[in-house]
Amino acid sequence: MEQAAAVDPILDLASPANLRNPYPAYASMREATPVLWHELLGSWVLTRHADCLAVLTDSNRFASDWRRAGEDIPAPLLSVQTLDPPEHTAIRHLLLDGFRAQDRAALHEELERWIADLLADLAERPSFDFVGELAEPVALRFVTAFLGVPAPGLDWFVPMSRTVVDGMDAGLWPEKHEPAVAARARLAEYAGGWLADPPKDGLIAHVAENAPGSGVAETVLRNSLRAVLHAGYESASRLLGNAAAALLTTPGALAAFRDSPSTAVDELIRYDAPVQADARVCVTDTELGGVTLRAGDPVTLFLGAAHHDPLRFDHPAELRLDRAPNPHLGFGRGAHACLGASMAIRLTGSVLGALARDFPDARAVAEPERRRNLTLRGLDRFEVTLRPDTGEEVRP
Repeated sequence: MEQAAAVDPILDLASPANLRNPYPAYASMREATPVLWHELLGSWVLTRHADCLAVLTDSNRFASDWRRAGEDIPAPLLSVQTLDPPEHTAIRHLLLDGFRAQDRAALHEELERWIADLLADLAERPSFDFVGELAEPVALRFVTAFLGVPAPGLDWFVPMSRTVVDGMDAGLWPEKHEPAVAARARLAEYAGGWLADPPKDGLIAHVAENAPGSGVAETVLRNSLRAVLHAGYESASRLLGNAAAALLTTPGALAAFRDSPSTAVDELIRYDAPVQADARVCVTDTELGGVTLRAGDPVTLFLGAAHHDPLRFDHPAELRLDRAPNPHLGFGRGAHACLGASMAIRLTGSVLGALARDFPDARAVAEPERRRNLTLRGLDRFEVTLRPDTGEEVRP
């Protein structure tokens, strides 16, 4: 009798069932081979929290800048996200000083008023798409307001941003690589226009004023501003969508959010993080998890799997909004930890807090639809009602 071909565990993550819930598949991988060499990716794959944390916090042995392993990196890919110290230090400090110089309290107050108005308008309708009509416009308005520039049109920006995200999975689907590089270049050109005519306020104003003499190359500066725009938008919009899906399809979760706001957002990040995977390259022979990694070996960190590692989190499959401590890796660690982590947490708390406070009977009226992305996990569409007298409740 002919045997069925073995299912590739990584490619199978793109199946409809695993797009809905990849965590049982991650558990199988972690239990079978926690440090796995994957031929198609040409990379080691890590699924334990301890191993992922070790790589993220050791930039001496594991590089974000693949030129340290002899790779030729296109100019549109050189940014604060992909450089390592000492090159990374100058651009990170420039951006970090710019973050600290902003009046974040005033920005959040203005945004919270806009969120309240937007929710009130959406409540007048029987249902709406939480992704396209709330998460994406809120995230784009937030990040561009922080940058100090007008928000581009969603119909122009969102498809380009999604093309960049699709390219993050090019190790599995190589045809996604070139369109993503082109989209990054277009976004970097767009960001470069800000520097030619900088606004009076915001992060870009600070960067434009302080960039001369900083030692940061103009190409790196443009690419890094593109990265702030894109990463800020994608992480915030996908976090909002994933978190809303968890709250509105888990019985009692929206009420529990009101009771534990200080810990709830961290738990929602751990439970269903936007950033499911990250990558490094080994620059010196290293032993990890009982396996020898050679210099030049790529390393893929399955952060989504790490967040459900029972060796680090009790009952990881359960959504516990009062979980503390919560050492998730959703914003990275070490030299490349997310610059805007605190802002993303506050934005998410503002949106979901307003939802829980003003619309405690909000619920899903259709199952969340997932995008076919493995590196960044997010929704394509999620139909929600804020009115208690319409729609059917959806549970996982």
